[in-house]
Amino acid sequence: MGKENEFYTRLENKGVTRRDFMKFCTLLTATMGLSSSFIPKVAEVFAAPKQRPSVVWLHFGECTGCSEAMIRTMYPWTDELVLDILSVDYHEIIMAAAGQQAEEVLQSTIKKNAGEFICVVEGAIATANNGIYGKVGNRTFLEIAKDVCPKAKAVICQGTCSCFGGVQAAKPNPGGYKSVSEVLGIKTLNIPGCPPNPLNLIGTIVNYILLGKLPELDNLGRPLFAYGKTIHDQCPRRSHFENDEFVLEFGSQEAIMGFCLYKLGCRGPETYNNCPTAKFNGGTSWPIQAGHPCIGCSQPGFWDEMSPFYKEM
Repeated sequence: MGKENEFYTRLENKGVTRRDFMKFCTLLTATMGLSSSFIPKVAEVFAAPKQRPSVVWLHFGECTGCSEAMIRTMYPWTDELVLDILSVDYHEIIMAAAGQQAEEVLQSTIKKNAGEFICVVEGAIATANNGIYGKVGNRTFLEIAKDVCPKAKAVICQGTCSCFGGVQAAKPNPGGYKSVSEVLGIKTLNIPGCPPNPLNLIGTIVNYILLGKLPELDNLGRPLFAYGKTIHDQCPRRSHFENDEFVLEFGSQEAIMGFCLYKLGCRGPETYNNCPTAKFNGGTSWPIQAGHPCIGCSQPGFWDEMSPFYKEM
């Protein structure tokens, strides 16, 4: 009870009321596909966590956008996520250690928590010429992945690059970049996007802490609660064609939003993600709401198979 009171005190000091926090827990619970009866339990995960899984976050061929998206998410704030929910023992962007000290932290963490830690991977892995096109601490991405990932309890790929290869694997791909599962031959939990919505990673972690297991996955290893429907099926701009004319389906709200962007190259009908409901920047907006077509960034084959982006498929 004491830790819970401390948590709410910290929220109040940041100008956030319990009501605001419970709104977030309601959104997260709905995003995870759980009934409203789970809202108090989800709140408890943040307010009074009973366990703090050890996390090793690896960076390979990427732009760091996935980490930036997580760091800059509104709920929960990064300090709450790091200090209260997870024990992020290795993360190149937010850790204080550097150089040899950082490598020692990595090795001691995987040795101490072998078979129990969660490995989050951001970025694709270079494979050409034994992986020499990507290194950390004088070891290739390939060597690090082969060393660390098999020792983890679960491997979560954060972002399209680690999930499917992403931009790094786009033609001509001289570095031979590939996804983690393709390189290592292991099953990974994939949270694709460029970048993915932080809410989907948080929901996956909360699911693990709350229910003691990872969420149900689709055939591509993506959490069904976030990637079970297409963008188009959830989009408020959704419309269909009849004799090459737009036929609106949602009345006045649809008229305000404007027409479907399919003819402008929107990849929403073939892209699975929860962008229309989760949105970004604390639920402020998302690309289609801002008038830009979906570019299919959470699908296998992005970048090559989805471009040119402004051409109707």
